[in-house]
Amino acid sequence: MSDPDLAVRAEGLRKRYGDKLALAGLDLTVPAGTVHGLLGPNGAGKTTAVRILGTLLRFDAGRAEVAGFDVARQADQVRLRIGLVGQHAAVDEILSGRQNLAMFGRLYHLPSAVADRRADELLARFGLADTGGKPVGQYSGGMRRRLDLAAGLILAPPVLFLDEPTTGLDPRSRNEVWTAVRALVSAGTTVLLTTQYLEEADQLADQISVIDDGRIVAEGTPDGLKSLLGRDRIDVVLHRADDLPAAAALLGRVTGGPAELDQDNRRVSAPVRDRMAALTEVVRGLDDRGITAEDIALRRPTLDEVFLHLTGTGAGTGTGTDPGAGTDPGVGAGVPTPDPNEREVAL
Repeated sequence: MSDPDLAVRAEGLRKRYGDKLALAGLDLTVPAGTVHGLLGPNGAGKTTAVRILGTLLRFDAGRAEVAGFDVARQADQVRLRIGLVGQHAAVDEILSGRQNLAMFGRLYHLPSAVADRRADELLARFGLADTGGKPVGQYSGGMRRRLDLAAGLILAPPVLFLDEPTTGLDPRSRNEVWTAVRALVSAGTTVLLTTQYLEEADQLADQISVIDDGRIVAEGTPDGLKSLLGRDRIDVVLHRADDLPAAAALLGRVTGGPAELDQDNRRVSAPVRDRMAALTEVVRGLDDRGITAEDIALRRPTLDEVFLHLTGTGAGTGTGTDPGAGTDPGVGAGVPTPDPNEREVAL
């Protein structure tokens, strides 16, 4: 099963919580040196998959390897080669950023001098050198998240699991985390990213696996997944809602298919084959009919629309709850119990 070109490989992973089947035969491959997005609605099994791959949770059936080692039989070897950053920052607010990183280094059994040196290196790498001496309680959300990422890299692991790393962050803080993730990958780290932010996956992921009901339902590049919905679309936002029926009829005639109406946003849209010819004809048609448009745009299908098409719900709007999220990790099949003195990063 081992493949040196793959950082993560899972075959037929199954996990049940009582009568709830969290993973129903999950297959996943992540090439080394890439960002792989694992996306799906709430309750789809994303966090359960990450906990299993991070050796923090037992699985009922299947096989999994991370960094070339079997997750169940060689858990100690896996833990030496991974970092795991969970949904909530696991840093001490009273300690300074530097003290936090040095403390985690000591938990990894690094000599004191080595832990201190590694802390300084990571503070500089994540743009926190100037604030490393301040208590973390004074950090912004983005700074805390970057510090949490740094803590997951004390041993410079070749594989990093990021479980919804920007949940609750404002757009500026989210961009800071994205920049840090890109820097990690450029230095050779493989990242498995779970997220409910579709823009995040679009920005970061080389490949995306869409998970629903515990199994992968689609895989590909962001552009490849968007192409599942076929043609580009033309969107027209009108000045007056009363003009929607006439504009819809015009788009239907130009594009050769039914147009979709959005009354609340005064928008009409339809798929197109010849982008520029359709745009020119729509603009002329609107002018001939005296219809004022506030905006006209050609666009590709969005990942939001891909989710609606594949899962029947948006990425963050599902009603289920992943049983693996927010629960105490179990002991993997043949996996040693994690040391209770260790943080959520799998050691």
